[in-house]
Amino acid sequence: MGGVRHHDSDMTDPAQDAPEVGSPKDSAAGIPAVLSSVRHVGEQAGVMRGLPAMLAVNQKRGFDCPGCAWPEPGKRHTAEFCENGAKAVAEEATRRRVGADFFARHPVGELAERSGYWLGQQGRLTEPVYLPEDGTHYEPISWEAALDLIAEEMRAQPTPDGSVFYTSGRTSNEAAFAYQLFARQLGTNNMPDCSNMCHESSGSALTETLGVGKGSVSLEDIYHSDLVIVAGQNPGTNHPRMLSALEKTKRKGGKVVTVNPLPEAGMKAFRNPQNARGLVGRGTELTDLFMQIRVGGDLALFSAVNRLLLEADRRGEDVLDHAFVQSFTHGFEDFSETLLKEPEDEFWARTERDTGLTRALIEELAAMVVASKSVVVCWAMGLTQHKHSVPTIREVVNFLLLRGNVGRPGAGVCPVRGHSNVQGDRTMGIFERPADSFLDALGTEFDFEPPREHGYDTVDAIRAMGRGDVGVFFAMGGNFVAASPDTEVTEEAMRRVGLTVHVSTKLNRSHVVTGTRALILPALARSDRDVHGDQARWVTVEDSMGLVHASHGVLAPLSEGMWSEVDIVRALGRRLFADGPVDWDAMADYDRIRDHVSRVVPGFEDFNAKARQRGGFALPHAPRDDRRFPTATGLANFTVNGTYAPEIPEGRLLLQTLRSHDQYNTTVYGLDDRYRGILDGRRVVMVNPEDAHELGLADGAYTDIVGEWSDGRERRAPHFRVVHYPTSRGSAAAYYPETNVLVPLDSTADVSNTPTSKSVVVRFEPSTVRS
Repeated sequence: MGGVRHHDSDMTDPAQDAPEVGSPKDSAAGIPAVLSSVRHVGEQAGVMRGLPAMLAVNQKRGFDCPGCAWPEPGKRHTAEFCENGAKAVAEEATRRRVGADFFARHPVGELAERSGYWLGQQGRLTEPVYLPEDGTHYEPISWEAALDLIAEEMRAQPTPDGSVFYTSGRTSNEAAFAYQLFARQLGTNNMPDCSNMCHESSGSALTETLGVGKGSVSLEDIYHSDLVIVAGQNPGTNHPRMLSALEKTKRKGGKVVTVNPLPEAGMKAFRNPQNARGLVGRGTELTDLFMQIRVGGDLALFSAVNRLLLEADRRGEDVLDHAFVQSFTHGFEDFSETLLKEPEDEFWARTERDTGLTRALIEELAAMVVASKSVVVCWAMGLTQHKHSVPTIREVVNFLLLRGNVGRPGAGVCPVRGHSNVQGDRTMGIFERPADSFLDALGTEFDFEPPREHGYDTVDAIRAMGRGDVGVFFAMGGNFVAASPDTEVTEEAMRRVGLTVHVSTKLNRSHVVTGTRALILPALARSDRDVHGDQARWVTVEDSMGLVHASHGVLAPLSEGMWSEVDIVRALGRRLFADGPVDWDAMADYDRIRDHVSRVVPGFEDFNAKARQRGGFALPHAPRDDRRFPTATGLANFTVNGTYAPEIPEGRLLLQTLRSHDQYNTTVYGLDDRYRGILDGRRVVMVNPEDAHELGLADGAYTDIVGEWSDGRERRAPHFRVVHYPTSRGSAAAYYPETNVLVPLDSTADVSNTPTSKSVVVRFEPSTVRS
């Protein structure tokens, strides 16, 4: 592995709009993934830091990958990580540093003109810095002065709701618990988090229908399922280790159905780098049936399969689990009567229009379902970021309930979470609408009365900032400005805040779009050793399937100026609540935090003991464990979800934002999207060739993408290269955060208030920028 390349003094900021475009790949991983992993680790960390980090990631005595939340298997490989996990660890383990000298050379105005990729490549933040009012440069500040400034500004707010506390999914359970306690002791539930923008629709739908807003399956269920349906998800890029699980499904005789507007290499074939067949051969064919659905057509698809099952049942065929439906569910009659009410010709004409699929293909899926004793449905943002996302996921639950595919082996719901501890943060209380039972337990444990009024989620926080109602915006990790919708609106709102504070590991866009004053506080990363005095401390995380396990950092921090997230929170707690009931000093010992958690959060009893078990422990899940459904009815609820699909006006397309392969959330590792055949560029828009011909969009031409929304505000993403690509008809695709500018703040999912990043109506105009 080589030395450091792309240092601040010699790294240019590429335009990203002139890529090389070739054919999409037909398989994922293999030797190219291995080489890419080695290259990234070598360039960022070198041998001495990189090798120990990679040998420790996702190991039982190592640290949890800072990338996705896919669970680890019981038996671990020596290299228990994927290509994108290697990139995430390399970014943390980098030897590059961003300190006072960097900020002295670069005014904030100049940094604001740089791309997110360039900012992230500069290295780890190593000391606190402060941007004063009307200042042009960040300047060094001591930890004590920075914390005093934050405390002073929070005290100065007219009400506690003048402060907003954002959380990234990277934050550990211990830090998240302390963070939410601090906010509630201050007196607010203003706790937006990244889940608001991604999987809030899943939690809303699952809580209503099953009583638990999490997935109900384990890895063993994936392995032994007869049929796994992967809808609105691209595991090859977003959760590559999931491909290993699907490979086991296929090896054990199960089948896989892919529902997606784009054909993705990872779901075609997986070349497992852990075995010879994957390295030198074709690998494992994963998808048995590919359903190239129209963007936003998933509700119509699952409704159609459900209708086929109900019609078969009425013909006397043995396709429903009547014993399960009668004993464990509520609302079946209303659901079935409503779904069967529409005349058959009208139903199928609408379904084929809304899905872009033929009746014959949907009937083929239904036949596969009937032939399968156990079914798992996996999904991600392709289902959760539409206006009708919550009804869609409720319809998925209807589909599983019909054949009893909840609460038994090989079956269930599998919302595949993104960031590594986003689910754990919610479990620890990071939520703007906390349950009364949680607040009761928290108040009893710490002898205070937590606030009961609901706080701001992400969208409402931006609205409040835009109104001037927020004096302090405090972000525990993440890149709020780049991750949020309606980029120009979000940036305008952020600039109206009095003080913006970001606890961060790397430089990003949110550090250069600031309030009147701004602080950047450098934090330890997941891979860093966390030592207090002579005590080596460790944290815990919860994966996408409800397994909680320990994470031990192994690398020496690049600077003594980096603090743990817990230490930052408890130092603020001491300043604001010196005479209060919470012993913030004691929380330097993370065991004390876990003891508090054990008495507040159900399922964490004996937390310290269980967290020390090799491999951790599984949280209880009532529907999975004993078919108990803690809903309003006490049963699993069938729901009536209507008929809805996004409308596409003449001459327009429906844009979905997505990631490239060299990207995780808003962090861009490089400029290639290898699997889609796009290299050295990100400002591209992928359009079906037939749609492109009708719209006059030549392959290689440059266009402005213009969003259309009812408020009349122009939203324009300029100068994108058109790439003819096999997307579903009527749709287009482009990378975020570059196209978040097109997602209207007020276009959100019903119930969950999640931005509709997967269904943006756009038109195309000749580029306003000269090539």
